[in-house]
Amino acid sequence: MFKDTVPGFERVFKTDTDSPKVVLVTGPPGSLKTSFCYDIMTKFLRNSEDFGVYLTLEEEKQSQIKNIKDLGVDLVKNMHISDITDLREIDEIIEEEDTDYVEFIEDLLRNFREEKGEKFTIFSLDSLGALYSLMEDRENMRKRMFSFFKLLRDLNLYCFVVMERIPGSEANLLGDEGFLVDGVINLGIDRKRGKLTRYIQIEKMRGCHHGMEKHALEVSDNGLKVLGPLFE
Repeated sequence: MFKDTVPGFERVFKTDTDSPKVVLVTGPPGSLKTSFCYDIMTKFLRNSEDFGVYLTLEEEKQSQIKNIKDLGVDLVKNMHISDITDLREIDEIIEEEDTDYVEFIEDLLRNFREEKGEKFTIFSLDSLGALYSLMEDRENMRKRMFSFFKLLRDLNLYCFVVMERIPGSEANLLGDEGFLVDGVINLGIDRKRGKLTRYIQIEKMRGCHHGMEKHALEVSDNGLKVLGPLFE
């Protein structure tokens, strides 16, 4: 999954991972969270018969496609980009009851599993904060997220869940997400000597031997590339 996708990941991951995995991709604005998910998904799927779904609640589909191309990553036919930003207006259509967006996503994933079978192996949700902002009822979010992440594992998926995160804060929003997931990948921006450097740091990854140092991350001609460790 990791070592054969983004160049330089062998610097970070000593062993690779198996599915199912639910991984938070966290960081502040501009830290390449969305680009990271695009890049690893397309490279994972490029030479595979597997199928992936990228679900965005942040931007329109055409904007996401442009972002992928600007990154230097070619689109792959076996990755479906779902744009459901129009669901923000769905409450105007459904008057009987409030929309349960978590349930909607769960049904979407079940439909893809029914359609694609075991070839459906990888999924990204962008982003968790946007999902929460759509929900009027935020009671018992830990229980809701536990159930949602369990479904992702039951479907035997690699999953990346994008989450905005303030530097220095815990990897949690409303539902103790950092404790419930299998992995936390933190993308950040290091500010030293008047220079900004993007970095990647693996805070948690169950069933995998990995380093925990910050490694520089850059955009190359064909996607992302992991460089050497950053020294304090």
